[in-house]
Amino acid sequence: MNFKDVYKNYNIDINYDDLIEETERKLEDIFKKHEKIAEYNQYKVLKAFNENSLQSSDFGFATGYGYADTGRDKVEAIFSSIFKSEDSLVRPSIVSGTHALSIVLFSLLNYGDKLLSITDDPYDTMQQVIGISGNKKGTLIEKGILYDKLELDQNNKIQYDKIQDKIDQDTKLVLIQRSTGYTQRRAFTIAEIEKAINEIRKVSKDVIIFIDNCYGEFTETKEPIEVGADIVAGSLIKNLGGGIAITGGYISGKKDLIEYCANTLTAPGIGKDEGLSFGTHRLVVEGLYFAPHIVKEAIKVALLFAGIFKKLGYEVTPDIEDPRSDVILAIKLNDPEKLKTFCKAIQEACSVDSTFIPEAYPMPGYEDPVIMAAGGFVEGATSELSADGPLREPYMAYLQGGLNYYHGKLALKIVLDRFAKNNFL
Repeated sequence: MNFKDVYKNYNIDINYDDLIEETERKLEDIFKKHEKIAEYNQYKVLKAFNENSLQSSDFGFATGYGYADTGRDKVEAIFSSIFKSEDSLVRPSIVSGTHALSIVLFSLLNYGDKLLSITDDPYDTMQQVIGISGNKKGTLIEKGILYDKLELDQNNKIQYDKIQDKIDQDTKLVLIQRSTGYTQRRAFTIAEIEKAINEIRKVSKDVIIFIDNCYGEFTETKEPIEVGADIVAGSLIKNLGGGIAITGGYISGKKDLIEYCANTLTAPGIGKDEGLSFGTHRLVVEGLYFAPHIVKEAIKVALLFAGIFKKLGYEVTPDIEDPRSDVILAIKLNDPEKLKTFCKAIQEACSVDSTFIPEAYPMPGYEDPVIMAAGGFVEGATSELSADGPLREPYMAYLQGGLNYYHGKLALKIVLDRFAKNNFL
């Protein structure tokens, strides 16, 4: 089949089809593994729809306080079934993953309580929520909440043998960040999270174990609550939204903890009983329906980029054979111009705003200027094709998403052409 017209349309003068096809053949077994994971998770979603009797009437639009918003309760029950949790809070008023995480921390921690992160400092936006970077008002530290961390070892692994020593009488909540964030480590697997939870429980049965689940949903067949976590949170415009949910976030876990979170989101005495979903139910559950497939497609895109860039001599995280527990691929470019070229090429491949030229600029919640390629049907939806990175050494490009593999493959061809034209290969 001749793709000359496609290449002409995207100004691709140098094609690497042979290299890409060779890499795809080498990745076939890994692709099949993720196909099986997606199949399992698809059945999990369908079971949750069935056992909670999802009906077309649940897609209605309520007004006012939302007392008649019965679809809202149905969506939250479905999330609880998927996460194997006691209760869930799924709302369009949760504006991002960072907001969902922030709600949990401000709900469950009081003056004098200690937050312990055992996966080193969390990513940039959460550092400002805690108050260890930036100079923002209303941080956890400003409200008298203590913070401590357990650094990762030299191989970017959790120091399991030091967890117990880090937990003291003030430790109220232990945070585990599942995904890589803006680091050079791979995401922690469910098995690794379970091992950490077991270490925590040896010293405390009461400490709250909270998992930042962003970018990790449906990458494996289990979720953190199934291995002992108390509460998880994330965004609906990442994995679970399937490229269809237009906004929102979720929190899922023990019923009493969710009650605290609901009271923070609304008010004590109101909790989960009020709050409109603004007719988003259908989009949320339809996105959830597509999510296992979308996550698999995103992982395949990441694997293809990883295979090619590793062959070209770049360091990639996670490596091809590494276990995957999020959808992010980090490529170590070691050059600001390469990072800019990478993001500009991804922007050219985007479904929406493909003519825009991304530039590095200060973003809320980040200490360094960030260059971001993102042009999708939902603004900021990293389940769609996107790439970004802070303008700081070692100039890592963080690739996420791709609603379908062919789109990601085209993006790779554009990136390779632009790198070749700039003598970066």
